[in-house]
Amino acid sequence: MSKKYLYLSVLLVCFLLVACGHNKKASPLSLKPEKTKPMPSSIAVLPVINHVADPVIGQIVRQRLIDELFFKGYPKISTRIIDERLARIYEGKPVSSEAVPPMTVGELMGVDGVLYCRITEMKTKYRPMYAPTRVELSFEMRSTKTGETLWQAKQDASTRNFGFTRRGLEMKSFQDYEAAIGEIVKKVMKTFPEGPDAVG
Repeated sequence: MSKKYLYLSVLLVCFLLVACGHNKKASPLSLKPEKTKPMPSSIAVLPVINHVADPVIGQIVRQRLIDELFFKGYPKISTRIIDERLARIYEGKPVSSEAVPPMTVGELMGVDGVLYCRITEMKTKYRPMYAPTRVELSFEMRSTKTGETLWQAKQDASTRNFGFTRRGLEMKSFQDYEAAIGEIVKKVMKTFPEGPDAVG
């Protein structure tokens, strides 16, 4: 056999090997299902982290959250008891909720989840005859056993009021704050996991 034919034969064999290699089906990847995080059966709602609004607004937000958690199937945890026990451990000194570790809440209250909420924005711009209002809240639920974040959300709502006087606009704006808070909490709770006593 001449060198020419030998060379062609080698090329043909190489070509067939490459072609066969490309026709092999890729083996499917082994995907492990993501482990779902264990959800708490009881949740303490800490005082709202609020550096931008009237303290009354923080109380409104907190109560809305407690009510919505109850509708989601979680037992109501008394805010009075939470606050009293926090005051006891911190010796009555004012402390922001963001500085309270989840594990501390678990030890104090016997709960396995803690919900933090922050008012990130609450603003009304007063202009002649109208006043736009914007509210933004952020939420984070953490495990009192591991400190891990189990759920978090951020949501805003905007409204606009019309009036002839600044006083009238201010009164309407406070009502708008309450309405916006209700709207925000309703929206974020749609993504919140169901509690142990959830119906349906």
